Amino acid sequence: MSPPSQHEKPARALRQLSAPRAAGLAGVVFAVLFATVLILIRTRMPEGGQDSTDWVESQRSAITTATALMPFVGISFLWFTGVVRDGFGRYEDRFFLSVFLGSGLLFLAMMFVATAVAAGLVASHSGATDPGAHAELMNFGKRVMLSATKTYALRMAAVFMITLATIWLKTRVMPRWLAVMSYLLAVGLLIAADTSMWLALAFPAWVLVVSGLILARSGLLAQLHTPGAID
Repeated sequence: MSPPSQHEKPARALRQLSAPRAAGLAGVVFAVLFATVLILIRTRMPEGGQDSTDWVESQRSAITTATALMPFVGISFLWFTGVVRDGFGRYEDRFFLSVFLGSGLLFLAMMFVATAVAAGLVASHSGATDPGAHAELMNFGKRVMLSATKTYALRMAAVFMITLATIWLKTRVMPRWLAVMSYLLAVGLLIAADTSMWLALAFPAWVLVVSGLILARSGLLAQLHTPGAID
């Protein structure tokens, strides 16, 4: 074999890909944006069974703002999910990981459905010709949106929290009190999710606490990726 030519460039050394430190802020961004979306929709859209459609016109800008923010909520939640999974390090388990990712993606999908319905209600209001039929359509769309949020999305968020709490208890990646708090909040959401949409604010508040701990314990979590660093 002939020796390499002097003009040949040496092969580039491959580097291991790691999560950027700024990714730890994704949970904070998600918590703030998601809470904003929930507050805008809940305060501007009546949760009862009123037949009036006046709220669609009077609150158009607020609901439109909420639906425009939702894609960024989804992006930040995906980053948050990646940051949390990165913290598992070599202790990652396939079973719990599947439930963790599945429940998180289902929660996000349900919230996208809910805000898409809200956006459709606002967009269809100006073209209505039959007031009676339009009122029925508004009622139907509103109930679909509330059901997707309270009945489905919140319960998937509860499963997301329970799975993470179980992983944290088994691996001791996070403090025990956080796992216990996560269990209590998740059980509350599973039981009372249909009571009020205000309960949805418990989830972004929980994410905010988790993100703060991840940022505060970033040095310890980094050791989980080093074999033999933690017994």
